[in-house]
Amino acid sequence: MGDLVQAELRKTTTTTLWWALLIPTVLIALGGGLLSGLAGQTFVEVFSSSEAEQLSDALGVTPDQWKFSLLGIGRTINLATMFPLIFGALAIANEVGTRTITTTFLTAPSRVHAMAAKMMVYALWGAIYGLAIIGFTALGIVLTSNSGQMPDAGGWAMLALVCVLSSILMTMFGVGLGALIPNSAGVVVLLIMYFLVIENALQFGLRLAGVPETAVGFLPNGSVDGLTGSVAVDLFLADAGVVPEDGVYWLRVLAGAGGAQAWWLSGLIFFAWVAAAFGGGWARMTQKDIT
Repeated sequence: MGDLVQAELRKTTTTTLWWALLIPTVLIALGGGLLSGLAGQTFVEVFSSSEAEQLSDALGVTPDQWKFSLLGIGRTINLATMFPLIFGALAIANEVGTRTITTTFLTAPSRVHAMAAKMMVYALWGAIYGLAIIGFTALGIVLTSNSGQMPDAGGWAMLALVCVLSSILMTMFGVGLGALIPNSAGVVVLLIMYFLVIENALQFGLRLAGVPETAVGFLPNGSVDGLTGSVAVDLFLADAGVVPEDGVYWLRVLAGAGGAQAWWLSGLIFFAWVAAAFGGGWARMTQKDIT
């Protein structure tokens, strides 16, 4: 099994795909961090003005308690994890297209061993992407904000945890879909369209139909966004004082977690989607004619 894992690692590191997708991942994470820090600082400056003092007093908080940069962190993570998703989708789709997966299956003790090795290697890559995302997002926040707009050590640890977890799950979801739809261009277009367009349109349609807002949290994008966005909102509310219920809803929307469940439940829901996709892909690959 160790040889298979080494072979998969060698296969991924000797191609340009991992760093070609890592570059835009890092740029989006850094850019999102910079914008989040600037937005948080702007909010503090506006509400620190004399015109806003009465509103601040009525809410019972001081402006520096409203860490709006946290909401931007949630949004940034959600957007940046699109790249490990694509990376995972191309894991098997490229191999099927180039027929290199034939050699992989013929040299492995079994297809189960080959798929297990892929699962471990791409989970590792998901973690690497996740660490890069939270690291460069944090760098952007530090460069454009002050300590009052940043979470404490425990908050950063929690954000890092859910960021890495989200990245791993998105990578594995991509691997599963790439196995189910072994066409490189097709699966990438489908995933981009679904996560950025189709589900958003579906969410809008559900709201128009009067379906409860929480239904959104059971969709793939809604659940994975809730994993990170709900943590960002929880950290925001921990220092924000009293926030009206309507205000909490809009905070969740800003963090990309509108209609989402608690972060841990959102993670379990998306894990179920990942298990279904990966399980389906695994079953397809173990039965596929590779000649």
